Amino acid sequence: MTNLAKSELIAAVAKATGHSRKDVDDVVCAAVAVIREEALAGKTVCLPGFGRFSVKESPAREARNPRTGESIRVEARRTLRFRPSKSTA
Repeated sequence: MTNLAKSELIAAVAKATGHSRKDVDDVVCAAVAVIREEALAGKTVCLPGFGRFSVKESPAREARNPRTGESIRVEARRTLRFRPSKSTA
């Protein structure tokens, strides 16, 4: 599996739609920003046929340092999750 860089995605979309790379870049950046903001606000962002973005909250917990065996506290955190739609997977 190879990776597709943002610039390559923008070039492909620009070619497919006939829009300029600058316009496509503006739209991609705005879409990513909106997805991030809405997900962090607690909303699930669904893109039918592609997938859904949501935030998973992990509570604070006690963990163990595998090298020393020392007990450490891991802070609570929020992570952005993506689940592909069944038609994408």
